Amino acid sequence: MLYLASQSPRRRALLDQLGIDYGVLEVDVPELRLPGEPPDDYVSRVAREKAGAGLLKVVAVPNAVVLGADTEVVLDDVVYGKPDDADDARRMLRELSGRRHRVISAVWLVSASREEHALSVSEVRFAALSDADIATYVASGECHGKAGAYAIQGRAAAFIEHLSGSYSGVMGLPLFEMAGLLRKFEFS
Repeated sequence: MLYLASQSPRRRALLDQLGIDYGVLEVDVPELRLPGEPPDDYVSRVAREKAGAGLLKVVAVPNAVVLGADTEVVLDDVVYGKPDDADDARRMLRELSGRRHRVISAVWLVSASREEHALSVSEVRFAALSDADIATYVASGECHGKAGAYAIQGRAAAFIEHLSGSYSGVMGLPLFEMAGLLRKFEFS
């Protein structure tokens, strides 16, 4: 049985696209970058910790496999997680405006006897955003709970001049990499 260690409706919707049955686990893992920790390592570590925390909840379930994932926006080695509030969201969007950034998504599948992981790195270029663009977007509320204060699958799609990589990875669960991991665990 597959379990998703996430309450994210985006991750559930993306996993639904693969047609796999799964359960959902609520986990509480701190998302704090260690001093000097490279962004790729940080994202992978957090995803692994989420999967591990989920596995502890279902360790008694035979053949349990837990999926942990994390996605972060990175600009110039600065990791842009979820904004604290509207002011933080406006700051993030101003800094991303007219620039190219990376979106890193890590996925881990863990069981009692095995671990596999994959990393997806996408490049996104934002158009130059006016203060009015940013204010309207933040007022929509869509920025809350999103890495980098934006949702590619929502209104922020209009900000994206170019995407190189995984659209679903920018949303929060890279489906190509996820499908490969599921095959390794013999989910079809």
